[in-house]
Amino acid sequence: MRLDKYLKLSRLVKRRTIAKEIADQGRIEINGKVAKSSANVGTGDTITIHFGNKTLTVKVLKLAEIVKKDEANDLYEVVAEEYERDFRHEND
Repeated sequence: MRLDKYLKLSRLVKRRTIAKEIADQGRIEINGKVAKSSANVGTGDTITIHFGNKTLTVKVLKLAEIVKKDEANDLYEVVAEEYERDFRHEND
């Protein structure tokens, strides 16, 4: 399954076009390698998404063509969720 489609179906990213933009900017990795939106995602792969100040790493548990909203969380398992600290306001 294409990376951008998986991110949309799993609801990790709200829209497929946004998933494509993020991937094509080099902000998504599959198994530690930068991935384009057309990259294939398989069961067992680890996906790392670099949002603004947040990095989310998930493990792909299963693939599905049609997913209901309440079943989207079953497609992946969160491995790590890290936030960058904002050092600009630390000394205020």
